[in-house]
Amino acid sequence: MPSRARYALIGTGSRAQMYLEALSGAHADVAELVAWSDPNPGRLDWNEARFMGTEGAAPERFDTSDIAAVIDRLRVDRVIVTAPDYAHAELVVSALEGGADVVVEKPLTTDEVGVRRIADAAERTGRSVTVTFNYRYSPRNTALRQVIERGEIGEVTSVHFEWVLDTSHGADYFRRWHRQKENSGGLLVHKSSHHFDLVNWWLADVPTRVFASGGLRFYGAENARKRGLGPRPARGSVGAELRDPFSLDLREHDVLRGLYFDQEQHDGYIRDRDVFDPGITIEDNLALVVDYRAGATMTYSLNAHSPWEGYTVSVNGTKGRAELTVVERGAILIDPDGSQHVVDPSATPEDVAKESGRTVGDRLLVQKHFAPAFEVDIPVAEGGHGGADAALLRDVFEGPGDDPLGHTASWLDGVRSMAVGLAGNSSLQTGAPVHIVDLELGAAKRALQ
Repeated sequence: MPSRARYALIGTGSRAQMYLEALSGAHADVAELVAWSDPNPGRLDWNEARFMGTEGAAPERFDTSDIAAVIDRLRVDRVIVTAPDYAHAELVVSALEGGADVVVEKPLTTDEVGVRRIADAAERTGRSVTVTFNYRYSPRNTALRQVIERGEIGEVTSVHFEWVLDTSHGADYFRRWHRQKENSGGLLVHKSSHHFDLVNWWLADVPTRVFASGGLRFYGAENARKRGLGPRPARGSVGAELRDPFSLDLREHDVLRGLYFDQEQHDGYIRDRDVFDPGITIEDNLALVVDYRAGATMTYSLNAHSPWEGYTVSVNGTKGRAELTVVERGAILIDPDGSQHVVDPSATPEDVAKESGRTVGDRLLVQKHFAPAFEVDIPVAEGGHGGADAALLRDVFEGPGDDPLGHTASWLDGVRSMAVGLAGNSSLQTGAPVHIVDLELGAAKRALQ
């Protein structure tokens, strides 16, 4: 039996749970977690109790300043980075220089300096960096890629892409460390990098120019004051008298309580801050116009306070049009006791539609010029992100199989997606369009050639 690949994990919060489940479950036969690191020791204790059980040795704990030594001594093959975005560049570079390949959660990093550092280290060491863009693996997104690649709608001339985050998911970015742009790059980098990667991948093209508009128009103290919301709770897990549907009580969720609420004593990190706090520096409404090298233009919008969650994509071509509609959650409702209720996407479509008024699911429609529209079948897949997570994990731990569509994303793809967000942030500051070639990306510019 071949030996298992040896992994180290950096960051054991909510992002890491998918990888820990894979390493201790479905992919334990080919992958072994030998070391892990987190600045919060209580979080490591909690994960150890959850995933390691009573049999076998727990992974060795290490400080990230010792990455190279740990890689050498424990013969680590790959390092998985699920730390906060602002730490990615330092950790990825240290792991590469220490002699390991890297798997990093999106986004690749948060700024131009980080992009340059990672590109330089990847080129210098020759080691691989895999960015986990799981949405590529979703059957609905693969189906659209196939429609475009087969030439069914001809050469693409324009794309309209609207993504809406609901008042459960969208609001969460304004409770956590993401609310500070210096930590996350804002939603154009942290969240939209998923979306920009999809468009780059669908079109097999690279972006060249970005114009952006947007702002903080719903969350934050000033917007709350304008709408007369009155006194606000400092956080969601204490003081029931001021809570409302935007408050998150970590104590009601076993994983969030174990990872964060019970571990505050170690680092003071508050995971459930009020979304209408002062000092939030990221935007909640964003719109972009993005030009592509082959001639197409994308119009893109992101809203982080929608009553439902999902996205619509319309791709126009010289022979017709493709329209993908995805409803991931139909509504966020309030129960009689005042608690928040997320309409269960695992229920039958009929039940979800009855409760939310909106049919949850995916629909891909293609219509050629002078012909009736037809619906493209989308394979049914189970699991998170429309069935994408399981396929991504197979790719990460088992290795990609025959994949002519190129689902696996490298650091070059990470740069291409980040470049749109970075140029968008620059455009928000200047009010002018930004040519991506003018970004200071160093060796990473080859990703855009």
